[in-house]
Amino acid sequence: MSIPTNLTAGTWTLDASHSEAAWTVRHAGISKVRGTFGELAATVTVTENDATVDATIQSASISSGDANRDGHVKGEDFFDVEKYPTLTFTSTSIEGAGEDFKLNGNLTIKGISVPVTFETEFGGVAVDPFGNTRAGISAETTISRKQFGLTWNAALEAGGVLLSDKVKINLELSFIAPAAN
Repeated sequence: MSIPTNLTAGTWTLDASHSEAAWTVRHAGISKVRGTFGELAATVTVTENDATVDATIQSASISSGDANRDGHVKGEDFFDVEKYPTLTFTSTSIEGAGEDFKLNGNLTIKGISVPVTFETEFGGVAVDPFGNTRAGISAETTISRKQFGLTWNAALEAGGVLLSDKVKINLELSFIAPAAN
């Protein structure tokens, strides 16, 4: 694996309050519904020649701006949050170097793991006004929800279905460097 430039060795921890995990799905074939997950945690572990990413999202933290929709998505038709409380990602490789690279790994939703590739942009490293060294990363991918057993849908009167199979995932992430020894 290659690692982005300027990342010092150690475990970088996600600053969830300055990060976002968002999703977009086409609704009724004519518009898009967007939402976020409010509870996420991740680490990037950097060694001299390697980097690994591990992330966990609490599936019940989904928010689409509509309580009825969120309740449906938390239920058995979709995430079944009582049985599957987390979504996880574990990296397997990084392709490329510098600012733009591909982050490959296994995404697990509802107990089903599927290989995915995030198109990733390294935003750089900066020290904030509080002395924290931060790294910014933007990433996106599109998944097939059916691959994860998320198959619920409804037929439309004019033809087609209520929800598209494709779900776009967008990540804006801020990581804090390990404390200096």
